[in-house]
Amino acid sequence: MLRKTLSCCLLALLAGMSAMAQNNIPPVFAGDEANFRKDIMTRTYLTPKQVYWVNDKDAVVDSQLLLKPNTGQADIFGSGMCRLISQNGKKASFILDFGKEIHGGLKIVISSVAPAKTPQFRIRFGESISETCSELNTTTSLVETGSNEVMDLKNNTATNDHAIRDMVITMPYYGQQEIGSTGFRFVRIDLLTEGMLINLKEVTAVMRYRDIPYVGSFNCSDQRLNDIWMTGAYTVHLNMQEYIWDGIKRDRLIWLGDMHPETSTISVVFGEDESVYSSLDLATKQYPLPNWFNGMSAYSMWYLIMQYDWYMHFGNKAFLQKHGDYIKGLVDQIDGKVDAEGNDNLGGGRFLDWPSSPNEAGVHSGYRALIVWAMNDAAKLCRILGDEPQAKKAEAVAARLNKKIMPSNSLKQAEGLMAIAGIKDAAEAGKAILDGGAKGFSTFYGYYMLQALAMDGKYAEALDIISKFWGGMLDLGATTFWEDFNLDWVDNVGRIDQFVPAGKKDIHGDFGAYCYPGFRHSFCHGWASGPTAWMSQHVLGIEPVEPGCAKISVKPNLGNLEWAEGTYPTPKGVVYVKHVKQADGSVKTTIKAPKGVKVVK
Repeated sequence: MLRKTLSCCLLALLAGMSAMAQNNIPPVFAGDEANFRKDIMTRTYLTPKQVYWVNDKDAVVDSQLLLKPNTGQADIFGSGMCRLISQNGKKASFILDFGKEIHGGLKIVISSVAPAKTPQFRIRFGESISETCSELNTTTSLVETGSNEVMDLKNNTATNDHAIRDMVITMPYYGQQEIGSTGFRFVRIDLLTEGMLINLKEVTAVMRYRDIPYVGSFNCSDQRLNDIWMTGAYTVHLNMQEYIWDGIKRDRLIWLGDMHPETSTISVVFGEDESVYSSLDLATKQYPLPNWFNGMSAYSMWYLIMQYDWYMHFGNKAFLQKHGDYIKGLVDQIDGKVDAEGNDNLGGGRFLDWPSSPNEAGVHSGYRALIVWAMNDAAKLCRILGDEPQAKKAEAVAARLNKKIMPSNSLKQAEGLMAIAGIKDAAEAGKAILDGGAKGFSTFYGYYMLQALAMDGKYAEALDIISKFWGGMLDLGATTFWEDFNLDWVDNVGRIDQFVPAGKKDIHGDFGAYCYPGFRHSFCHGWASGPTAWMSQHVLGIEPVEPGCAKISVKPNLGNLEWAEGTYPTPKGVVYVKHVKQADGSVKTTIKAPKGVKVVK
């Protein structure tokens, strides 16, 4: 009996140890499993691509050694390392460029120092070279003076608001330190402690991201469009942290409205990803009814639109049923705030996007169109959930709103929403959107303007706007798309990856508005990724017709392109298409679809 009892205890212990080993929890924490939350993100170390600037080559010696991949381990030797010298009037400062915007921080490894004491570094992360040289909420804008000096000239709005990107750190020697959690491409390091010599072994970026494959792809005869597609995909990838954020330097929150372009991009690039489910689940807990998501009624409309789009792509009815009470409760809430004459009193702010805000009449028109779009999708959701009365209630809300169609007041954002909601002819909306070309486009609502142009068959015109507007950011050194952009800003400006030449404006420090003036402006914002989703949907021409992509349509629209090809994720596997324009103008299409996906043309 004793042997049997001991045997059972041993088996239980081994089983517990095995379970802990599978979760990478040391056995000494047996019984504490509930206190562990697994990090779903991947960390990797990235060596700098270049040393962009040093203030004094006698103070920063052999800086190119920082560009060699290293071990991450300090040692007692001082040879073969970059030396920082802060002696006899010298002060060591330098800027590193990691080549692409990333999310994470730094790992700094220091070997010997003289004298033997802990030095202080000032570290400034930046999405632009200028931002690395800015001062918090005081004065500075970086200009080139011809002598490698930095001059402080203008007011700016560099902040530590949501991610600490400017800090003074006491560093160890014969040791290492990891610092920071923000969005950046560039880092400036200043040795503050006087009278020191430091053997700096390495400075690597600690990149934190989801280790997921790019299942979707896009390639066409215009390399600029290929670069734009990939930049949008990468912008969203960086914002897929534990939850879906809008910006990795700022706006590190779940913003339900901002998420729609992101979930649209995730659908065509990464496929069905857990981050969407966890973000929507958490959002409903954070904002239980009768609250509006993020305190904004418009963002509750986007929740309904997202739910329908995501269900059509991936057909996860169990998730939809999980949110069924919230969806139907939201319909009830909206229904009670639209009267019989079509007047609405939703409250919670009438927000579309920041650039549209001054046009109050246009925002009002677009906001009502957004409600109609959301109610049309809510009706479909309710029918999927088997609630016909609630579906009819949602349709009745849309019908009441459509009794009072408000003019767009020449606001392109409103024109796009009105076309999508079916309350304005697409040709009429398309004409208004094309007036002035890319003028009046915005990084967030530009996606919906492009959708309206597609409805009007203006594919070549839409691709030209994508090339000019989103490509305009690439021309200025962007490796991710920005919170806002305006083609009026591009005259006489410097690139983000250079000191601003004398006589030119700073695209980062001198522009931006509303909640993002100057250096507060986020240069990695997921809501700007719309062209990625749009090109997969309209150029490759792939759209789900039945839930879970059980049936898809493939209708290419090459515009002025000679060819385009790509892949598209579905729950059944990857769809491949290739479209080649023939001499007579027709398009030859090749399609490879997995079993269980029916293709219609």
